[in-house]
Amino acid sequence: MADIIVPGETVAKAGGRPVGNTYREGDSMRSAVVGLYKEGDDRIIPLQGPYLPAIGDFVIGVVQDVRFTSYTMNINSPYNGSLSSKATRDELKLGDIISAVVAAIDESKNITLEEPRRLIGGEIVSISSVKVPRVIGKKNSMVNMIIDSTKSEVQVGRNGRIWIKGGNSALAAMAILKIETEAHTSGLTDRINAFLKAEMEKNNKV
Repeated sequence: MADIIVPGETVAKAGGRPVGNTYREGDSMRSAVVGLYKEGDDRIIPLQGPYLPAIGDFVIGVVQDVRFTSYTMNINSPYNGSLSSKATRDELKLGDIISAVVAAIDESKNITLEEPRRLIGGEIVSISSVKVPRVIGKKNSMVNMIIDSTKSEVQVGRNGRIWIKGGNSALAAMAILKIETEAHTSGLTDRINAFLKAEMEKNNKV
């Protein structure tokens, strides 16, 4: 079971295996973030913080500015993304929602997006980006459980935006927000499974 670690808390003595999201102080490695850590893991999973893009990330963005050769995308980060107009056949407008992949990041933190897909209809649920791995689950187990239970189309962006369309989208959103609230706890998959079943039974009785 993972423990909640706070900044400054000792994770391991110097000389031990490196652990991500830590810093060295004297002969100890201390946590630099509030997060979850289990002895033997190679990193602390942060529970707070903004979305910082990484190459290969699947993100959901909103068109913020339209230019002749490109679109500026709000990707829920301190940095905007840029999408070339040549990368999409759609003529995008302000406020349009797309999914895309982070293709490149330069030294000035300019983010290049590729593989865009315009998302029409549906709704966006926004959560802390550091809780996204819990929504996805191991080998997509958590998000697939939500999709199977609600029959909704669900696209999970690493930037904390989740697009939901069709099926019981309200229940899908409720489950995702419940995961965000309880992301730091153990036994989460079983609780979400029980929650989904209980809500589905309740709806069937109405």
